[in-house]
Amino acid sequence: MNIHEYQGKQLFRSAGVKVQDGVHCKSVKEALAAYDSLGSKVVAVKSQIHAGGRGKGNLYCPTSGDLLMEGGVKIAFSRDEVETYAENILGHILVTKQTGPAGKLVSNLYVEAGCEIAHEYYLALLVDREAKAVLIMASTEGGMDIEEVAENTPEAIHKIWVDPQADLLESQKRKLGMALGLSGAALKDFLGMIGSLYDLFVSNDCSMVEINPLVRTKSDEMVALDAKVSFDENASFRHTDWGELRDLSEEEPTETRAKEAGLSYVKLDGDIGCLVNGAGLAMASMDVIKLYGGEPANFLDIGGGANKESITTAFGIILEDPNVEGILVNIFGGIIRCDMVARSIIDASREVGLSVPLVVRFSGTNHVEGRTVLEESSLEVTTVSTLAEGAEAIVAALEGAKA
Repeated sequence: MNIHEYQGKQLFRSAGVKVQDGVHCKSVKEALAAYDSLGSKVVAVKSQIHAGGRGKGNLYCPTSGDLLMEGGVKIAFSRDEVETYAENILGHILVTKQTGPAGKLVSNLYVEAGCEIAHEYYLALLVDREAKAVLIMASTEGGMDIEEVAENTPEAIHKIWVDPQADLLESQKRKLGMALGLSGAALKDFLGMIGSLYDLFVSNDCSMVEINPLVRTKSDEMVALDAKVSFDENASFRHTDWGELRDLSEEEPTETRAKEAGLSYVKLDGDIGCLVNGAGLAMASMDVIKLYGGEPANFLDIGGGANKESITTAFGIILEDPNVEGILVNIFGGIIRCDMVARSIIDASREVGLSVPLVVRFSGTNHVEGRTVLEESSLEVTTVSTLAEGAEAIVAALEGAKA
């Protein structure tokens, strides 16, 4: 789960991490009021979307498609410039490397007081699952894409791993600060900041905290000029307040609806819809589809307790994707009965008006009965015994339809 920069900075501020004064805005009028209230001649006017690379993105008119402005983060030196930038950002489409060509509609703005920057750094805290530790990495090359730094100057990236059982050690903080060339008041500030960020990361069950740039000011203070924060949704039961931070307009609507129906759904770029029970089986299904030359359009796990309602919802969600040209159903009957799934597939297909090729593979509880139910129905469906046969059949069906 991602949150906006202004929300991340609220968390930083509460944790004792230094940030500039700023105001969240949803209109040009609010942006101008923010400029007046901050008392800073120079301010940053920042678009707020769940994607990186905002400063290097482009803003387009959602109706005409015309380019309005280069850069979704602008430095304003006057009230008039704040007005111009806010008008060009709010209500328009920001396209960055991370949004893809469709971009994202900007509905939120953050106006932040200016800062006298002496140097920019990069700082991030991540979960390193392989090392079973929290990875903290930093670089003197702040303000740049970390991928470029890793490729061109990997020696500029410094890393430490924090053992969750031992906690973050003073020696580790100092080692990282010294690697960045910090000393005196700046180093002391950095050591305190790292400790606060680590505590924030652990207590909030974060999966990532990224600051790019983290800056050293001319007065040797360390200030977070950015805040990208992601939470591990597996820990949502511990954080009832996360619902207040969630911006559903930034999330794929079908993914949100699937979650409400108890389904695990992720939209992909292919043309073969997948309906599977079990995350591991879903991953295997997508792999075998690719093995036979197809491209999965989604990851969709209906879970072990699926029923007619959830299966109907799943079919509807899959078919909402205009790229879907065929569907592969792969069910292992453990808790769930294949004959029940078969009847649900028939009912769901009629309800949603299924008009694309459908291939179904059953295995496990009542799999023979399930295949019989489908084969004796009026539904146009291909039934198979193995996943390999299923993947081969759906890929062939799509190729045949295109021929």
